Amino acid sequence: MTIYALSSGPGLAGISVIRVSGNLTKKVILDLTNEVLPEPRMATKRKFKKISNNELIDEGILIWFPGPRSYTGEDMAEFHVHGSRAVIEAMHLSISKIDGCRLAEPGEFTKIAFQNEKINLLEAESISDLISSETEIQRQQAIKIMSGQSSNKFNQLRQRLLKILSNVEAKIDFPEDDLPSDVLKYVHFEITSVRKEIEKILNDQKVGERIREGFKIAIIGPTNVGKSSLLNYLSKRDVAIVSEIAGTTRDVIEAHLNIDGYPVVISDTAGIRESKDEIERKGIKLALNKAENADLILIVIEPKSVDFKDFLTNIASKKSILVINKMELGVEAINGDIKKLNPILVSIKKEKNLDKLINLIKENLKNKFISSEDIFITRQRHRINLEQCVESLKNFEEKKLLKDFDKAAEDLRLATRYLGMIVGKVDVEEILGSIFNDFCIGK
Repeated sequence: MTIYALSSGPGLAGISVIRVSGNLTKKVILDLTNEVLPEPRMATKRKFKKISNNELIDEGILIWFPGPRSYTGEDMAEFHVHGSRAVIEAMHLSISKIDGCRLAEPGEFTKIAFQNEKINLLEAESISDLISSETEIQRQQAIKIMSGQSSNKFNQLRQRLLKILSNVEAKIDFPEDDLPSDVLKYVHFEITSVRKEIEKILNDQKVGERIREGFKIAIIGPTNVGKSSLLNYLSKRDVAIVSEIAGTTRDVIEAHLNIDGYPVVISDTAGIRESKDEIERKGIKLALNKAENADLILIVIEPKSVDFKDFLTNIASKKSILVINKMELGVEAINGDIKKLNPILVSIKKEKNLDKLINLIKENLKNKFISSEDIFITRQRHRINLEQCVESLKNFEEKKLLKDFDKAAEDLRLATRYLGMIVGKVDVEEILGSIFNDFCIGK
């Protein structure tokens, strides 16, 4: 089957790129141009015509990539045409008239590249992350993964486990022979070393996931203290409705921001108070859940929020910043216990001290991302596989001590399998769909 799709973004553009991949690519080129194949990997000016009646569609650039030296590993071509919807639709319609050609599914070009061993699974995911990157740090992380840093690390660890497995299987094949003491020492040393390396990778404060998904900030506090106004100020647009009526925000409102190159997801939440309204109570519960799962909490109150003191004592922590808004109302009467929490005094209405608050947020971001030099985990599936690998290695050690080498070997096989799942060294068909469905069509 030969697939085709628009690989550049939809909408009006100076140039659009239509990609074709599969064994019928040569026929697509010949039928659309009525000319011989161009030189491989050379940009060639050609006229593209409707297959049905030879009517001119457009004039543009054709690049022909014979397999296996192509992105997908198959015969592939790119048609660079003018970026109007009419031109793209005419090109697609003409290609669809060739038997055996169909529109590509999301991520199918990259999936074929993976299946043809042009890239591994980590590199495929990093391509998706690079396309989706909105900040500089996200771009840098995706490029690092694409360069093979993570793949090399996991493959190296896997090779070490496979070498250990060969020694253990030798013992199983020849049960009458005891493993030499130096081999037993080597097995123990290597297993411990690999396990500690993986545990070190897991102890990364989830920096890679934070960069990919965004640093989570939750704004919480009583009703009518300026939480929605703060979200709008930080977002530089009206994201949330602002009203003097208490309880306006009932659901969680999120905005994705770029703060000094760091990706941030900031959430405005329902005002926390005693309420008999069922919908508002659900909103308050969501607010507390957001606070619990946030990387940073902005607790917003006003000078007269005395009745919020007990709640503050419970939620204030190292991951929270206490913000007293409406400082123009007077700060003399602020409760002494609240002062002990080192609040920052601001006025969102008069835009006072907000620069200090933003600097505090930036410092928090930099501290969280400070260990981002060696990032190996960027997705939950990586973390789960590494955790299961560690668990299998611990099980292996226990069984080895009991001289139960048959069962210990199975634990070691599982450990190598979990590492292989990350880079796609084993059968991973069950996870391919979920990974490549996140891609855009044409990639």
